[in-house]
Amino acid sequence: MALQCGIIGITNVGKTTIFNCVSNTRGETHAFASSAVKSNIGVVQVPDQRLYELEKHQVTEKIVHTTVELVDIPGLSKGSNKGEGSGNKFLGDIRNTDALIQALRCFDNEALPHPDGSVDPVRDIETIDLELQVKDIESVEKKIDRLKKASRVGDKEAIHGLEVLERFHQHIEGFNNARSLTVKDDERKFIDDLFLLTMKPVMYVCNVDEKSATGGNHHTEKVKEFLKGKDAEILIIAGALEAEIAELENKDDRLSFLKDAGLEEPGVDKLVRAAYRMLNLQTFFTVGPKEIKAWTIKKGMTAPQAAGVIHSDLERGFIRAEVMKYGDFITLGSEHACKEAGKFHVEGRTYVVDDGDIMYIRFNV
Repeated sequence: MALQCGIIGITNVGKTTIFNCVSNTRGETHAFASSAVKSNIGVVQVPDQRLYELEKHQVTEKIVHTTVELVDIPGLSKGSNKGEGSGNKFLGDIRNTDALIQALRCFDNEALPHPDGSVDPVRDIETIDLELQVKDIESVEKKIDRLKKASRVGDKEAIHGLEVLERFHQHIEGFNNARSLTVKDDERKFIDDLFLLTMKPVMYVCNVDEKSATGGNHHTEKVKEFLKGKDAEILIIAGALEAEIAELENKDDRLSFLKDAGLEEPGVDKLVRAAYRMLNLQTFFTVGPKEIKAWTIKKGMTAPQAAGVIHSDLERGFIRAEVMKYGDFITLGSEHACKEAGKFHVEGRTYVVDDGDIMYIRFNV
């Protein structure tokens, strides 16, 4: 599924360093502001230990992880909404993403000056929010103007849409993000086509120095206090440390490096899994001697829709899905054992796929 998660932030927060830790693409890092001229796009494997647990019960030739696309968007600054520093292009790149990861500078380094003169991650959150809010107000105002013309001739749909948009306009003008306004499901159609920047789900990554990798620091505490009650996910990652670990080719060396730093797993692995959840995605598996593969679907998809992710022919000719739960398969040890225990299910077109389902699709075209 071609869903993108964008990494955004003020210049010199370490976005590209974090991007390079997880992506198959390498972005160039700089020690001075406003140096990047384009966004970097990379495909990122979603870490999933379940694939290797499945391999213990089914010998296979290869394991295939599911992936997400990550976009490293060059640093924004005050005035980006007016096009300063290629701001309009970068804001356009943000509009094309499905969710956002905001990287926050939570480390001090005199050799890497902050564009605003001092390190203050809360101020950076407010700066980015303001830049996105200004662009959203512009988008809402343009649609309000269009609907006003239709409402003058008594178009009831336009009148209703106008009321919804006015609420969004007032909300965002009050320095609030669009995602924090409660609206009914049938009202979302009036703003869905605007792809509002502040409507996108967002999580925050505090980029810290090595000694703060496990417990954070006074900067991360300020972030937690500021975001308290906002249902925001916050991760702490030592970007420079993770970059060093990612350069090691030997897995045992990487694990040893992590252990020395007091970490159980790379923080960027947590980031990728969190991004996957934020995109409202889940995984089902196909298991066989040729490959064990993870497939990405949106939560709530039915069995035929999931089959279509594998190939359109499977959805078009869907007959049934043969399903085992991951937990049952791991506990019982084989497909045969699942059948013997009554844990092998045949499901039809209305079956909603669960995360971790192991499926075999029967079809005919």
